[in-house]
Amino acid sequence: MTTHTLDEKKRWTALAVLCIGVLMIVLDTTIVNVALPSIRADLGFTETSLVWVVNAYMLTFGGFLLLGGRLGDLYGHRKLFLLGLVLFTAASAACGLAQGQAMLIVARAVQGIGGAVVSAVSLSLIMNLFTAPADRAKAMGIYGFVCAGGGSVGVLLGGLLTSSLNWHWIFLVNLPIGVLVYALSMGLLPKGRGQAHGEKLDVGGAVTVTVAMLLAVYAVVNGNQAGWGSTQTLGLLAAAVVLLGVFVVIESRVQHPLMPLKLFRSRNLAVSNVVGVLWAAGMFAWFFISALYLQLVLNYTPMQVGLAFLPSNIIMAIFSLGISAKMVMRFGLRKPLAAGLLMAAVGLALFARAPVDGHFWVDVLPGMLLLGLGAGIAFNPVLLAAMSDVSPADSGLASGIVNTSFMMGGSLGLAVLASLADARRDALLSMGASTPVALSGGYAIAFVVGACFAAAAGLIGAGLLRVAGPVANSHEAVGSATV
Repeated sequence: MTTHTLDEKKRWTALAVLCIGVLMIVLDTTIVNVALPSIRADLGFTETSLVWVVNAYMLTFGGFLLLGGRLGDLYGHRKLFLLGLVLFTAASAACGLAQGQAMLIVARAVQGIGGAVVSAVSLSLIMNLFTAPADRAKAMGIYGFVCAGGGSVGVLLGGLLTSSLNWHWIFLVNLPIGVLVYALSMGLLPKGRGQAHGEKLDVGGAVTVTVAMLLAVYAVVNGNQAGWGSTQTLGLLAAAVVLLGVFVVIESRVQHPLMPLKLFRSRNLAVSNVVGVLWAAGMFAWFFISALYLQLVLNYTPMQVGLAFLPSNIIMAIFSLGISAKMVMRFGLRKPLAAGLLMAAVGLALFARAPVDGHFWVDVLPGMLLLGLGAGIAFNPVLLAAMSDVSPADSGLASGIVNTSFMMGGSLGLAVLASLADARRDALLSMGASTPVALSGGYAIAFVVGACFAAAAGLIGAGLLRVAGPVANSHEAVGSATV
């Protein structure tokens, strides 16, 4: 069934359903953080074992993005979206009902697999649903808002559910949402074979790249605990690099590769992935480091932290849900992308000067507004650039690559920034500074480096993205796509 036969109303309703499914996945990356103290007290986690409530999810989510995207190309994006949704929802039920540490951690790992599959194919579904340049720009703006704003919404929702009910409900709330999205998707998303249907799955490539990603994510998420110069961290990263080398060799020789190496001849895909890695590092600095500053330095409650993010979410929504698309149609991809990321860099720099006795209106709100504005403008062109030169047969894989870049950039960036913040905090404490002063000093370093990441992303995008009409060209590339 070709996408152009869908009526207009049904297409936008399908987008709304897809975005609700994606929002459920995005929320889960931050909603858990607020509830960690409650989970620790209830299930008896140690400080060391508690990190696996987060890491188990991050590990499988990062490891299965590329495979999930390619399976969508082979067997149908709709089919894989529904399968991932079932996995995620069932695992959410297991998490919510968990009465022991092992059950919760295993269920979180399964959640990560389901989340990876949904995330990997959702972008290609949207690209194939909307082929007209103006509609596609608007749809990608909505998708970008869900991805960018969902994390901070998770902080607010996590605080609300944990304080008014208990931590189990941060997972159980996914059940009715998952069931609703599945039911609506059955009627709204058109059936169809994958664009790469008939090709054999590259098993060797799938195994090597998935294990390589698992090892890399494991090394990153445990880097602070094990030490970045430790044998464990360096050994795992070295093994991941070797496996990626084997993967490249396999891909250059098999008839139907999991990741056709020709994809990276697309300058826009390659550049947007570099931009994605750097921008995600800056975004994670915003979500996590600023939340820590608000809680540990300014003594905000979880609910107050969520409310502090609200202005940025509103600004982000206003731009993502309309203005950003108009900017892309008028100015192309490079100018809005650069402008948005440089605004975000200024917002992070403003946070770097926030004092120990900071006030919301002077020291928090200006940075939040600039970050919301920057994210609202930039996400749309980043996503459009990544998918603009990709054929329909590879759209799921390209979507998986984009999501992997954001995930790895965010994880690695956060690990680096957290290490810098900890080192600076410890140095200040050893010099006799009070705990709030030491914490604030550590966070300031993290914000400065995060601002550098965002600025570098903006400058790289401005200088290297292909100029000539990417949005219009992508219409020709996917104009006859099926889902």
